[in-house]
Amino acid sequence: MTTTGDPSEKLADGLHRQNSTGLGRLLGSGGVGHAEEQPDGTMTATIRIPEDELCFEPGTLILPHGGNLELTLINDDKNTHCAVLPHNGDPKIIWLVNHSKGTASLNLDGPGTYYYGSTTGNDEGRGLTGAIVIGGEVPDHAKLDRPPQPRP
Repeated sequence: MTTTGDPSEKLADGLHRQNSTGLGRLLGSGGVGHAEEQPDGTMTATIRIPEDELCFEPGTLILPHGGNLELTLINDDKNTHCAVLPHNGDPKIIWLVNHSKGTASLNLDGPGTYYYGSTTGNDEGRGLTGAIVIGGEVPDHAKLDRPPQPRP
């Protein structure tokens, strides 16, 4: 393994290339991106699958609040992938043949971490996973009826 000690280094040689190892990339090893809020309150973001890397870039997408997200996925890879995306209700599925693009309209109404991945072959097992993170408090109507809990 070749490393320079630079903390910004993503992964050592051999761990990020497709078919080089069974480890693939780990969730969180990609970048962090932020969705852009539009004047009407919807959010937009673009996520890529770089060629021969089996990762989503950014690997973690931060939303400023819950709501509607127009997500564009771009597959720059030479292989087909199937993105299974979180959505209130049933998940959304987008087939991405090599060098293609797709868009999904997602509704994620509450704070939390929503994981997604590609179910083609062993893509998830080799690292093609990502997360959408929404901060904030749970709305009052969704809270459990229990006494207030201590806060750190």
